[in-house]
Amino acid sequence: MVDNARQSRQHEPGCLAFDVCEDPTRSDQVFLYEVYQSEAAFEQHTRAAHFLDFDHKVALWVVEKKVKILNLVDGGVRSFV
Repeated sequence: MVDNARQSRQHEPGCLAFDVCEDPTRSDQVFLYEVYQSEAAFEQHTRAAHFLDFDHKVALWVVEKKVKILNLVDGGVRSFV
């Protein structure tokens, strides 16, 4: 997960932030906080080779996956969590 986040930040111009977060009281849950320049940038991310490799590797670990789309109030940049 950390490598996927790093590669996204380094190689995807539309990726403005990508943090891998863990609740200290629930180490079995991970929250990925991602901010993209646009919905198109997020869609491009989901087609990137490093994302596809990551998604395949963690498929057996994932019990539930939710993607929530939010709009930033002061800039129109779309956030995907």
